[in-house]
Amino acid sequence: MVIAATPTFRTDAFIDGQFRPAASGARFTTENPATGQPLTQVAAGDATDIDLAVRAARRAFDDGRWSRRSPADRKRVLLAFADRLEANLEELAMLDSLEAGKPITDCLDVDVPDAIATFRWFAEAIDKVFDAVAPTGPEALGLIVREPIGVVGAVVPWNFPMLMATWKLAPALAAGNSVIVKPARLTSLSAIRMAELAAEAGLPAGVFNVVPGSGDAAGQALGRHMDVDMVTFTGSTEVGRAFLKYSAESNLKEIALECGGKSPQLVLANAPDLDFVAEQVLVAGLMNMGENCSCGSRLIVDRSVHDALLERLVSGLAAWPVGDPQDPATRLGPMIERPHLDKVLSYIDSGRSEGARVVAGGGRTLEETGGYFVAPTILDDVRNTMTVAREEIFGPVISTIPVDSEAEAVALANQTAYGLAASVYTTDLDTAIRVARSLRAGTVGVNAYSEGDVSTPFGGFKESGFGGRDKGLESFEQYTEKKTIWIALRS
Repeated sequence: MVIAATPTFRTDAFIDGQFRPAASGARFTTENPATGQPLTQVAAGDATDIDLAVRAARRAFDDGRWSRRSPADRKRVLLAFADRLEANLEELAMLDSLEAGKPITDCLDVDVPDAIATFRWFAEAIDKVFDAVAPTGPEALGLIVREPIGVVGAVVPWNFPMLMATWKLAPALAAGNSVIVKPARLTSLSAIRMAELAAEAGLPAGVFNVVPGSGDAAGQALGRHMDVDMVTFTGSTEVGRAFLKYSAESNLKEIALECGGKSPQLVLANAPDLDFVAEQVLVAGLMNMGENCSCGSRLIVDRSVHDALLERLVSGLAAWPVGDPQDPATRLGPMIERPHLDKVLSYIDSGRSEGARVVAGGGRTLEETGGYFVAPTILDDVRNTMTVAREEIFGPVISTIPVDSEAEAVALANQTAYGLAASVYTTDLDTAIRVARSLRAGTVGVNAYSEGDVSTPFGGFKESGFGGRDKGLESFEQYTEKKTIWIALRS
């Protein structure tokens, strides 16, 4: 695989169909976490820029240039947009790989293709979603219809920059809304490029806007804006709470939250082939460097298979080389930035100090590159009360918790403030169904680590979020308002 030279960076906000520097003229530096070196300077939007974008989005929504187009016409434009994304797949993959430190193979084979497929799926859904007629008597006709909610703010994270933006954008645009995307400060480049490609595909000006900037400036302004009808957010639980506050203190805009996770992987005594289980456990814990809200960071394993599984996990790390994200052989890139590197290392240190045993990794690696690399780490003899078992690490760290029964495994799995995802490994169908029903999580994988696919809703219980789901027709519906039209009929 050979990738072309570094792509051209689009670094200004994209508002009302054109690039604009921040109104203040301010810019911030985005860097390559694999080297610690600057990549480029990006427009630092603030409340003024957010207001410009909201005004453009509201004009576009109110005059119907997108919101009142026929479903077939919206479908045609979004399919053309997906084609433009596919034609620029390598460039988009490179943007996320460079800025987020993601392995280029993941970006080329998973993230960008999944984003393209998501746009196509929601485009095809547009003209296949029906409204309803109420069961009235002959004196009336009751129509139950859904209309686009209006102006949507999408605040997206840095770990899957293009894909997470797509999970918000595709259903929101398909439903007929206007959208303002506030990308993470650390990863703005692919969102800006996507907006440009959308315009090329025929999406009208003002319908898809991007305002990069900090959470305190641009993010808070979006959350508090009186003319934004909904904010959809993926990120930390702490910031999710802030968006609820912003809504309460402004116009009671709808809020959909997908927040943190501390996902358990339950390996029971009657688990299937342990070689396969070990592969899945490592995927769940290490994929995307563990910078994944559904990361399977808690391995709850029956003592009868504990030693055999742990041995396979340690030997399996050989298939997870750490290195330059631009190398197709790399499976683990760097942490996103130096403060996050320090945070992950501090969690590993806390595990040691609280009595966990480091059986693999345990520290920084490839320091000579200037990048923020952490060796994949496996901790054993972890108790569910330890910090590493309770708090979201967001790094390549798997904490192994031995148990003596299915009941204990389920109890420990549910002893968390989070509830985003979980996995259970067993060869018994009754056990699989019983445990899956018992786990307090939005997605439960059986004999596999999985988040489902584009047709299945993704979101969490408890402090992992609420108010909506990403993916599936459920997410399409959440970007609409339900209306009853009651027509009195003359006899």
